[in-house]
Order: sequence, then C-alpha cells, then structure tokens
Amino acid sequence: MRLSIQVLLDYGLPEPADVLLQIEAAALPAQRLEAQSLVIESDHPIRAVAGEEGVGQRCWARGEGRLVARYDAVVAIDRAALDLAKLPPTPVTSLPAGTIPYLLPSRYCESDRFEHLVRRRFEGLSGGTLALALADFVRGHLRYDGSDTDSRTTAMETFASGRGVCRDYAHLLVALARATEIPARCAAVYAPGVDPPDFHAVAELWLDGSWHLVDATGMARCDEMAVVTVGRDATDIAFMTVFGTAHLWTQTVRVERLAD
Repeated sequence: MRLSIQVLLDYGLPEPADVLLQIEAAALPAQRLEAQSLVIESDHPIRAVAGEEGVGQRCWARGEGRLVARYDAVVAIDRAALDLAKLPPTPVTSLPAGTIPYLLPSRYCESDRFEHLVRRRFEGLSGGTLALALADFVRGHLRYDGSDTDSRTTAMETFASGRGVCRDYAHLLVALARATEIPARCAAVYAPGVDPPDFHAVAELWLDGSWHLVDATGMARCDEMAVVTVGRDATDIAFMTVFGTAHLWTQTVRVERLAD
C-alpha cells in the first residue's frame, strides 16, 4: 500500500511564539518514505528533534505574525493486518522495560479509574481476544461527535459523555487496555478514508512481543496507516504545540491511496 500525504497549516500568531510541529511520517521498518518535503515559512532557523520513543521527529519553528507549514510525502506501507484474536497474553512480569510506562495512568488516560469496570465486564478474556473486545466496546459505547469534547477531555469524561472524536476513542481504548494490564499508547497517524480528513489518533497495544495499531473508530486499517509518532496520550502526539497563542486560518490534510 502506497499513500500520498499533503498537509497545509496556516496559523496567525498575535505575538511571536515558538511552535513544536510533529507532522512528518516516521521512517519505520513497516513504512518506507519514498519521498517527503517539509517547508516551514520562517525567518528563523528550524531545528529537528527526535519524537517519543525515537519514533518520528519534531521540528522547532519560530513564528512571528504568521506560521505556514507544508508537508508532502509518499509512504509505502508494509504492515500486515493480523488477526489479533490469535495473539496470546504476556504476563506483566515478562514485559520489556520500555513497555512498563504504558501500563500506568497518564494525564488523559486515567486507567486506574477503569479497573473495576474491566474486571467485571471482561472477565475471562485475555491477550488479543481481550484487546478486540475492548475496541468493540469503545466503538459501541461512543458516538463520533465533537460537540462535547476539546483538548482537555479525558478518557473518563469521554466514557461518561458517550461521544467524542478520534483522540477520545484512542484515549478510552488506551485507558481500558492499561486497566487490563495490556501496555497501551496513543499514535498519531495518516490514513485514507478518515472522515473528516484530518490528523488521526489511534491506539497501539503491546501483544505477543510487539506493538499493534488499533483504531477504535473503525475508520482506518492498520495496513493503511502511516505512523507519525507515539506517546502516552495526546500530550505527546499533538501535531502542533504553540508556546503562546495561535489562530487557525487554514488547515488541510489529504491522504490518498496510490496505485502500486
């Protein structure tokens, strides 16, 4: 699978501000960057720094009055769509050190508050079967609706309201998975078929020795996602963090399948 990615960000800045961008597809074993270009209009130097867990990279930019960034890429995806139900559980005592932080609560994923729910509702399930049951539960419990969510909404608040957007679906699935002792983190991805077209957030669950992408919204398939970065929750995977104030003028994300 090959994807064409086109992104335009155009923001107004009332005061000069530092901006941390995270919009480039990552170079990973399962995805190859055939071509890419990132152009940031700024009179100041641009500095790249590694993303969380070494996945992808961020770019520091300085904006004065206006910040415009254009990203274009062609990414070849070589990630098989596995049957998660066949994957066995991993005892927590056997988990690699790097996965342990993803068992713990984070700012937007209060997994400790879901422990009673998951013990009662998913008793007897484990491994990939449990992971799929959690994703199905999130998909069935939530309605895709952004009217009652913002950048501060947590997994518990999403669960209570019963609605949200992709980041909320990802947060809730990650919180539930951590509560069942499955390491889970959030991933920012590009994917075709996302409606509305935008930066997309999904969950990544640790099963049988590796991370597996799971989109609880059901809009994106793991073998069609181009990963940008990963992290504990939306704090780590935000496409843009402004250390100041910014006003949206134009933002477009276009992801299309290309013929092989």
